[in-house]
Amino acid sequence: MGIDLPLVWAVIILFGVMMYVIMDGFDLGIGILFPFFGAKEDRDVMMNTVAPFWDGNETWLVLGGAGLMAAFPLAYSVILSALYLPIFFMLIALIFRGVAFEFRFKARAERRWLWDQSFVGGSVAATFFQGVTLGAYLNGITVADGRYAGTAFEWLTPFSVFTGLGLIAAYALLGATWLIMKTEGPLHERMRQLTRSLAWVLLGVIVVISLWTPFAHPQIAARWFSFPNLVWFAPVPLLVLLTVYGLLRSVRGENHLSPFILALILVFLGYSGLGISLWPYIIPPDITIWQAAGPAQSLGFTLVGALLVIPVILMYTGFAYWVFRGKVRHGEGYH
Repeated sequence: MGIDLPLVWAVIILFGVMMYVIMDGFDLGIGILFPFFGAKEDRDVMMNTVAPFWDGNETWLVLGGAGLMAAFPLAYSVILSALYLPIFFMLIALIFRGVAFEFRFKARAERRWLWDQSFVGGSVAATFFQGVTLGAYLNGITVADGRYAGTAFEWLTPFSVFTGLGLIAAYALLGATWLIMKTEGPLHERMRQLTRSLAWVLLGVIVVISLWTPFAHPQIAARWFSFPNLVWFAPVPLLVLLTVYGLLRSVRGENHLSPFILALILVFLGYSGLGISLWPYIIPPDITIWQAAGPAQSLGFTLVGALLVIPVILMYTGFAYWVFRGKVRHGEGYH
């Protein structure tokens, strides 16, 4: 029995996208939280907590895009044609945010506000358009004769706008719980307060999307609410509720790591739910991973490279997080 190469590549791409959402999510979340903190000292600490990691976190976005092009060229051409504008806006926002990271600490005091605004705007816009892209993808893509057959603005719908706003809440929660783990003092306590509110907001977002998608798409309703799927998938919403409960309890305690771990689990459960809704369609609602896959020779050749590169990325990422572990204090570095 041979290896199912399209399935292996789908798992790799899903893993890459999940890693990006988790790892770049919390540093985008810090930019989203910036407007709640006006003091330069607080903002310096917030940025310092992710300064060693933010550019490396975006490696996973490159891996996901490159893997899609290599393994599923049909999906790559159709999805990028359909979602060209929100992806373009997202990349422009990431550029503004990256420039702000480098220039803010070098700017004179009277110009620092400009880079603060670039950091905030880039973080919010990048997150919003990632969410819009996700919502448009969930809504389905019009395909005819192997090409995108929709309009230039088919991606812009009430649902995609809602998912964009929802992702802002999710990344803000990741950012707040990351800062609970990495800071101390008044900033730390303020993050605990924000986490309580953001957890409820994100739970509301998950509930709305969980109801909206099956009502709008009968095939998704059939996936979740038919037997025996209803039994198999019931643990997902139950685990979401348990995780939110655990998160709300953890921010009232003294453990600084648990809120971040639980926030990651909550985002992962939401990601899993979306995967259950769409599987095995890579261009929803009709084209599966096997229909969109490239030639077997190409899949096998590129798989060798991916299996060599991914462990290296994991090792240097883990090493960076280990080296820069610990708290970040006002006016100081890592301890």
